[in-house]
Amino acid sequence: MPTLEINFDGLVGNTHNYAGLAIGNKASLEHAFIVSNPKAAALEGLHKMKLLADLGLKQAIIPPHPRPAVGFLRRLGFSGSLEVMLRKVYQQHPTLFAACYSASGMWTANAATISPSSDTFDNRVHITSANLAANLHRSLEAEFTMRVLRRIFADPRYFTVHDPLPTIDAFCDEGAANHTRFSVGYEQAGVELFVYGRSALTSLAHPKKFPARQTREAAEAIARLHQLQPTFVVYAQQNPAVIDQGVFHNDVIAVGNQQLFLYHEEAFVDTPLVLEQLQNNMHGQLIALPVRSDELSVADAVASYLFNSQIVSLADGSMAIIAPRECEMLASAKRVVERLLQEDNPIKTVHYVDCRQSMQNGGGPACLRLRVVLSEVEQRYVQAGVYLTDSLYQQLCVWVEKHYREQLAFTDLFSADLFEESQRAFEELEVLLGMRGLYEGWDG
Repeated sequence: MPTLEINFDGLVGNTHNYAGLAIGNKASLEHAFIVSNPKAAALEGLHKMKLLADLGLKQAIIPPHPRPAVGFLRRLGFSGSLEVMLRKVYQQHPTLFAACYSASGMWTANAATISPSSDTFDNRVHITSANLAANLHRSLEAEFTMRVLRRIFADPRYFTVHDPLPTIDAFCDEGAANHTRFSVGYEQAGVELFVYGRSALTSLAHPKKFPARQTREAAEAIARLHQLQPTFVVYAQQNPAVIDQGVFHNDVIAVGNQQLFLYHEEAFVDTPLVLEQLQNNMHGQLIALPVRSDELSVADAVASYLFNSQIVSLADGSMAIIAPRECEMLASAKRVVERLLQEDNPIKTVHYVDCRQSMQNGGGPACLRLRVVLSEVEQRYVQAGVYLTDSLYQQLCVWVEKHYREQLAFTDLFSADLFEESQRAFEELEVLLGMRGLYEGWDG
């Protein structure tokens, strides 16, 4: 096994619902309170994972978060039986109620920031669980995410899993959705791009309509924790104007793989400078693929989630785009894809995937995965049960069919039955993934 980039996809939780909690995320707001289909959402995610595995890529799974976050509610002073407490929370604070049922942990691009051992001073893989402090419902994920990552990447000889950054405004961290690593080969030292929307300590241009989530201070702290060489780190500010158009993370407007960078020309405050810095640090080997505003507007980029596609490297040396089906349906996005396939660059194929349930909440194929570059040795010391095999894929599909509902209305969240269903499902999932005790004693 050579050094590989492995996709760790989030398995969609059984409380997948639409509550419109994510300010600045247009899809989330537009689909608030429609009836969801948790079973379809989980199967769509599994089908995408199987596609990548069938393409010859190594694929792994991150288990879902238990919901509702009962412990969090009790720490806020709510009491009584589960059903009584949940009704009380809903009556007094319906947004708080929705936050505690959010299945947004499915978007593992926000779970953490990863630096491979080839980039770090101590030659370990460094992982920082994101605090996601900008949104209440997502901030509830940080501690359980860290628990999961410390189970998967447990050997301290090869992995360091850091605590989340302090959960304060100055250090809002959104994970790998605002982080891209470039390298000619996965095994080589790379250049890490950290994108931020604002600075808490200095005055910068800022969006007027929607909040900028990631701070520069958080990005700088992660670079220090990961022991990165400053000369191989680039910081770039998101364009405030595109944040106001629904680009709440950088992975909605730019995506990279190895030495290739596909980006919208309006992505950054100073896009030419960002490209110059990356090119210099990559010693002229960056393959920059800009998308012009006159061929794809920012509005169409957000509607299609073209840049939230995955770009993956195949065994023959070429690259493929794993794009949401919406890119095939929107003419402007499809034309961009067809142009990329015709031009002289490593992208030779496209695979359109259905992830509609995720897309309606603002998450495309790239949102559902966390990329981890691991050497041959490091791959052996990952919790083996999370690697997707044909057998595990079939078992997980059966598990979803057994435990997930086909419809979930917001009012269904009141039911204590749903909580009991979750407990039974996760007891079985621990066994399937070889992670017994993962959920034991955890109530959020």
